[in-house]
Amino acid sequence: MEIPQIIETIEADLQSIGYKSEPKNLYEPIDYSLQKGGKRMRPFLVAITYLMYKDQINDVLPLCRSIEVFHNFTLLHDDIMDKAPLRRGEPTVYKKWNENIAILSGDVMLVQAYQYLLDLKPEKLHKLMQVFNEGAIKVCEGQQMDMNFEEESSVKVEEYIEMIYLKTAALLDHAMEMAALYAEASSEDIEKIKSFARNIGIAFQLKDDLLDAFGDAAKFGKQVGGDIIANKKTFLLLKAMELSNPEQKKQLDYWLSVSDQAEEKVKEVIHIFNEIGIPKLTEELIKKYFNEGMDSLRSISSNKPEKEKLANYVELLMQREK
Repeated sequence: MEIPQIIETIEADLQSIGYKSEPKNLYEPIDYSLQKGGKRMRPFLVAITYLMYKDQINDVLPLCRSIEVFHNFTLLHDDIMDKAPLRRGEPTVYKKWNENIAILSGDVMLVQAYQYLLDLKPEKLHKLMQVFNEGAIKVCEGQQMDMNFEEESSVKVEEYIEMIYLKTAALLDHAMEMAALYAEASSEDIEKIKSFARNIGIAFQLKDDLLDAFGDAAKFGKQVGGDIIANKKTFLLLKAMELSNPEQKKQLDYWLSVSDQAEEKVKEVIHIFNEIGIPKLTEELIKKYFNEGMDSLRSISSNKPEKEKLANYVELLMQREK
């Protein structure tokens, strides 16, 4: 299958999910969250991993559905914790409804994610559930680390990379591992697939951090400069604090203490980032993780064309502007 066909198949499956009509405020936010679309990167990676070894995409659709619903569940809760007003260019669920509705709708989505796993072959379900649970716990650990960083005066770049692995890359890692297990890939290939997902996931989040500061608001679909306004300790900020001269450090400290003047704050902090060369340093780190991931992918034993399609897909993804 070609990439557009895979994505269309996944999208059709997600759009076919039926929801109860009542309670309206419980199910409407779920529908709103899932039907807004998004890149569908996670279910696509699940599907194409499976198709590197097997031929029938329909067999793996329940896993694709489970991973995408779980991912969107995390977004509902994360947006509350991060106070994010926009997601995919639209108001976040808690902004459109309220925090309590977003929490409860997210809870239902978590249950649904487990429910969809029950449509997989029962003889493989125990191991798949084990891997799913490990990944789900890591996502929560990463989110807690992210929140902890808000209270800590000093965070190392290495700690930040570990956090984004847990919060972002771990779900890719475990989802692709599940797909490979379900497709009966060799243990050697599974480890290589996990390495690919881990490195690409970190590169993906670093790219997201870069776009948050330097992206085009019309294309990005989220509030540009949101991380700066929230004083989030991204790689960009941590590296700037590490490399800044005394005057730049003084200015950064000042803007980190400012809770209003959002537009001016974003403008000035980005100016300092540019002075220090943070965009270039971030691009270099993205390239490092991307190349390591692609090396792992190339070493996988599968000779099916889906391996090359996956490589092409990821290359395009890392060139994105949103």
